[in-house]
Amino acid sequence: MFGMPTSWNRRKAALATAFGFTVAGTALWAGLGAAQPAHAAGLPAPDHVVVVVFENHAYSQVIGSSSAPYLNSLKAGGANLTKSYGITHPSQPNYLQLFSGSHQGVTGDSCYTPGFSSAPNLASELIAAGKSWASYNETLPSQGSTTCSSGKYARKHNPWFAFSNVPTSTAKTMTQFPTDFTTLPKVSFVVPNLCNDMHDCSVGTGDTWLKNNLKAYADWAKTHNSLLVVTFDEDNRLAGNQIPTVFYGQPVTPGSTTSTTYNHYDVLRTLEGLAGLTSHAGNAATAKDITGIWAS
Repeated sequence: MFGMPTSWNRRKAALATAFGFTVAGTALWAGLGAAQPAHAAGLPAPDHVVVVVFENHAYSQVIGSSSAPYLNSLKAGGANLTKSYGITHPSQPNYLQLFSGSHQGVTGDSCYTPGFSSAPNLASELIAAGKSWASYNETLPSQGSTTCSSGKYARKHNPWFAFSNVPTSTAKTMTQFPTDFTTLPKVSFVVPNLCNDMHDCSVGTGDTWLKNNLKAYADWAKTHNSLLVVTFDEDNRLAGNQIPTVFYGQPVTPGSTTSTTYNHYDVLRTLEGLAGLTSHAGNAATAKDITGIWAS
């Protein structure tokens, strides 16, 4: 691998000594020749990102709906992606695409063998970069359980179980979601159960669940350089797969909108960039970052 000539390195050290730089100061010189993290290209660098995924509703069913007052308050105080799209139908491939940039050969909702893929994904990239990751799965029977279903829990909405490079122990129950938000991972996903994700129950039920479970974090994120992302897997099959996607938190310009067309691959690429990752899983490599919503 090519680097700076040895003479340049000696000059850096000499200048650092001459001007009284510490080791940290010398590192600043070294950084001038190093690749910059992904967020340096226009994305912020939040301390924590929490992504909540709901189910099977079109943009027009939620945004502007009186049944979703809390989600619409997040839209008003955050950023609204007016042309956000799922990629396919049914649910399970969309979750895999959002998480890994590919459906990994899964095109239906059948229960696959856990850990069948070693492909790169958001969690494996975070772990490889020494950053923290977890998922919080409502009604999951126990931490790390790979059961296909249990009551209102459905593994088809929890794509991390597909990957051998993601420890099952990072899949936690919703009751393990911390009250001390400083202990949250760098990036985490929150997945409600089949009722509270609006799959089996109403938009109003899901909206109330979101307020009851994530409002405290959202309020905290507004003053602690953190983000809440709320999106959906797919629409109701009647709206061209246009879905609601809202970003909320201190790094976001309040009340901002973007009419650029984005899909799950773009959201994945943006999550990678927000975490300072330089790698991109699957189709995120050719996707685009979400822009036009970030506070300066």
